[in-house]
Amino acid sequence: MLISCSGDDGCHGGEAYNAFDWMAKNEVTDETCAIYRARGHDNGEACSAQLKCDNCDHNTKKCFAVDKHKIYHSDEYGKVSGEEKMMQEIYQRGPIACGVAVPPAMENYTHGIFNDTTGDTNIVHDISVVGFGVENGVKYWTVRNSWGSHYGEDGFIRVIRGINNIAIETDCAWATPKDTWTNDVRHESTKEELKEIEAVKEEIKAIKEEEKSKQSFLQIPKAKKACRVEKAFFKNGPKPEAVPAWEEIDQATLPDNWDWGNIDNVNYLSWNKNQHIPEYCGSCWAQGTTSSLADRFNILLKNKNPTPVGLNAQVIVNCEAGGDCEGGNPGGVWEFASDEGIPDSSCIQYVALDLSKQKEGHRRCEAIDKCRDCTWPPCDVGKTCLDKCWAVDYKHYYTSNYYDLRGAEKMKAEIYKNGPIGCGIEATDNFEKYTGGIYSEHIMFPQINHEIAVVGWGKDASTGEEYWLGRNSWGTYWGEYGFFKMAMHKNNLAIETDCTAGIPSFKKNRVDEDIARPHMELLRNKFIQ
Repeated sequence: MLISCSGDDGCHGGEAYNAFDWMAKNEVTDETCAIYRARGHDNGEACSAQLKCDNCDHNTKKCFAVDKHKIYHSDEYGKVSGEEKMMQEIYQRGPIACGVAVPPAMENYTHGIFNDTTGDTNIVHDISVVGFGVENGVKYWTVRNSWGSHYGEDGFIRVIRGINNIAIETDCAWATPKDTWTNDVRHESTKEELKEIEAVKEEIKAIKEEEKSKQSFLQIPKAKKACRVEKAFFKNGPKPEAVPAWEEIDQATLPDNWDWGNIDNVNYLSWNKNQHIPEYCGSCWAQGTTSSLADRFNILLKNKNPTPVGLNAQVIVNCEAGGDCEGGNPGGVWEFASDEGIPDSSCIQYVALDLSKQKEGHRRCEAIDKCRDCTWPPCDVGKTCLDKCWAVDYKHYYTSNYYDLRGAEKMKAEIYKNGPIGCGIEATDNFEKYTGGIYSEHIMFPQINHEIAVVGWGKDASTGEEYWLGRNSWGTYWGEYGFFKMAMHKNNLAIETDCTAGIPSFKKNRVDEDIARPHMELLRNKFIQ
């Protein structure tokens, strides 16, 4: 959003201070409203209400701006420089953004404390300084870069501190967040914005009415478009644990409330997603599963990864690991994770397109479609610029076991022991309109058409009603910040009927990765030399 709407040069550059200044005076949205597309006002993505917060219809695939979405602001902001002042700012109020020079050795950094010996102080890049430390008597800054987790130390670099190496102590900016969440402050659309939103919605309604009118009264009504098979399956069969959770855990010992988003004030959940943008893609089958597996890695790592693990649903779509943008089978995702491993979300941006639409009819999933890096200049309008990109090696997130389950007792035991699970539901028109509370809807014969994640359960203190805590993939503007509560045991859109889960593992791929690495390095060197 910033590279399209703020006053800087978009994909051709800008300054952190200007960004903080703009966010203090204007609303900024999260990435479930406006996902990063590597395009700005300078190469094809002009600022608009729809660009700030987008949604796309699943039947007509028409897109429109969203009213009442969540907004964020910076509050106080300023500039800081020098080792001592930077340390105080980071310690007192959090990470800061700093301009740095980028000598060739920094681009090739892999680990350790970086110390440039060329004397380069020409600032061309912004990073985030998140901390500081000392190792073997050498002081350093802990720096988060924006080049993906395959770079450096899981996306971070440690830079020698106190000597203004790469000009890191010269030009920094800081900001504090303005509280817009306590009172759930949201965007108020202008009359013009509302007019545009309603015009698109009326167009969508007219298309649906026209389709309905073409059906004979004797015809069976056209089923709601499904992004998930009615029954998940494993092509090569399940790989269950020797002793499943529901045979190990005594139901009587389980608590009334369990939420992996708040276990002793710790949130183990991965970030929310929106499958509907920047175009409509029926990838729910990939979203619910990758989110659940990412959560389980965060639990496995005791939430001590440098940043929370988020797994790449676009790679799952690219490689058709169970389906595509027209829908799919969650079981295929767990099998793909077992056989190949899934990269994290920094490897490939979510573009909501099948591979054939990204690469002009080419459907074969290759290394560059799983994790890549690209070089300057920013891509021109109408071009993909994949000829300026190359495949890179990445951390593989595997599953050692995967299986299906159903029923409240098994679901509770599995969630409690191992973490969130993926489950199918029938996403009805009323469910799409959900805004909060415990949802229930009576359907005589529900037909599963959508995949969500179940992250816990609860019991209403006043009524005693039990419910599931679910996470959807429709953005934070939907439901309760992207989450929902669903009635347990009955009238719950079949949420307890067809669920899948897997055990996270860092076990290496059975294919020898050392064969692929030299080829990736050769491609990369072609562009940086």
